[in-house]
Amino acid sequence: MANTQPDITMADAEEEFIINGEKETGLRIRVLPGEEPGCASFQITDEDHTLGNALRYMIMKNPKVELCGYSIPHPSEAHMNIRIQIYPEFEDEFRPVDALLKGLDDLNDLCGVVREKFTEARDAHGKN
Repeated sequence: MANTQPDITMADAEEEFIINGEKETGLRIRVLPGEEPGCASFQITDEDHTLGNALRYMIMKNPKVELCGYSIPHPSEAHMNIRIQIYPEFEDEFRPVDALLKGLDDLNDLCGVVREKFTEARDAHGKN
């Protein structure tokens, strides 16, 4: 599977960016106040536990990441907060936003592999 870089577009707010899409259709991510060189919190709009738990897992697999956790502030609010902290020895070369983007890319790759395996198995047993 080809490893492609995500298309990142800055939105109206300086600390908000959009991945793989236009403002109306892309994954909207906002950097929350309190960002430091080795840790940052992000808010992802219109996402919940489905993405949150899988993304947290993928980010934590990165050996440069010390901590990653997510929360859904309130069930009636359509956003998810995710906090990423990098080990101090990697702060100069690897930022929390890099960990977030790598986690999203790795999760996308994993979903692609699962889709391919599912399609192969389905085709091997007929398309009933």
